[in-house]
Amino acid sequence: MPAESSESDQLLLDQIQLNLIQGVGPRIRRSLLDQFGTPSQILNAPRQDLLNVPGIGEKLANAIIYRTAKSTAEEELQRCRAAGYQLLFEESDDYPSLLREMPDPPALLYCKGEILPEDELAVAIVGSRKCTHYGLQQAEKMAAALARAGVTVVSGLARGIDQAAHRGALKAGGRTIAVMATGLSHIYPPEHRELSEQVSAQGALVTEFPLDQAPVAGLFPQRNRIISGLSMGVLLIEAGRKSGALHTARHAYEQGRDVFAVPGRIDHPASAGCHDLIRDGAMLVRSVDDVLEGLSPAKTPVKVSENREVHTPRELSLSDFERDVLNLVTLEPQHLNEIVQSSNLDSSRILSTLTVLEMRKVVKRLPGGFLVRATG
Repeated sequence: MPAESSESDQLLLDQIQLNLIQGVGPRIRRSLLDQFGTPSQILNAPRQDLLNVPGIGEKLANAIIYRTAKSTAEEELQRCRAAGYQLLFEESDDYPSLLREMPDPPALLYCKGEILPEDELAVAIVGSRKCTHYGLQQAEKMAAALARAGVTVVSGLARGIDQAAHRGALKAGGRTIAVMATGLSHIYPPEHRELSEQVSAQGALVTEFPLDQAPVAGLFPQRNRIISGLSMGVLLIEAGRKSGALHTARHAYEQGRDVFAVPGRIDHPASAGCHDLIRDGAMLVRSVDDVLEGLSPAKTPVKVSENREVHTPRELSLSDFERDVLNLVTLEPQHLNEIVQSSNLDSSRILSTLTVLEMRKVVKRLPGGFLVRATG
């Protein structure tokens, strides 16, 4: 490594090196970090100390001790920088904050494109690869409506529902993030290469796997936790009882995310998994309004433009005039007369719109004629 490389580069190389060692998955990595503290200390740990960690056997201990990935880590970093990919790790400022809430966040996130602060307002859309025309229709329609409302659409770049979700967001001019189960050098399925380019231009391709990771069946369920982890809620469309999308729903529940499902024909197995989820408490979705109404409040206001912050997803379904009136209401209680006098807008329209905003639960009325902006 060149002498002028920074301390952060060394930390990044340690993260890459650990990530390149086969067998060090999210749970093993968490156990190692709990035991040793940092990737550098893991890579330099004595054999016996490694073997004392649950899940570490001779083969994996040898892979860590001999550090066979060292030169590969430097090459991996150079390749990423040459291609313009970002490498985000937990300690970096631009690492998605929602992922930090996960019990097993990805150690390293390879990113082609850009993850922006407003992407914290995100909903995942997942479902079956072998879906019906109805499923494709609903996925594209829901994704487009969410994108027009300012919500980033997250999915997995797979055939079927995932593909329709990305396309819907792209056609609506919105942002979309594809979470891959392969490395950035292996677009899968291969026929989605053009789609992947469009996604990275209007959002991001992300993966926790090294550049040259080829598709392996067991990695797809592992990546599903990142799909839900990047999102405030997960919307399932046409998931059968054996669909991998149900893994994403399970991760969502474990991560405290909201789960939604679009119903299908009750006699068609394509939606049986969705119907089971609805029966067990997932929110039934008839339109995008059901999703925006059902999403839990953002933990902090999300800045979606230079002059606009969103305190609760319900605000995303407001009209331009409703949004203008909402912006008159602050987080501190104000009297109704003070709010009306603070604007040049028509007072009668302000009053009627405030009533609508109260009904839509984005404004709260307090005793004495005071109003306050809702944050929950």
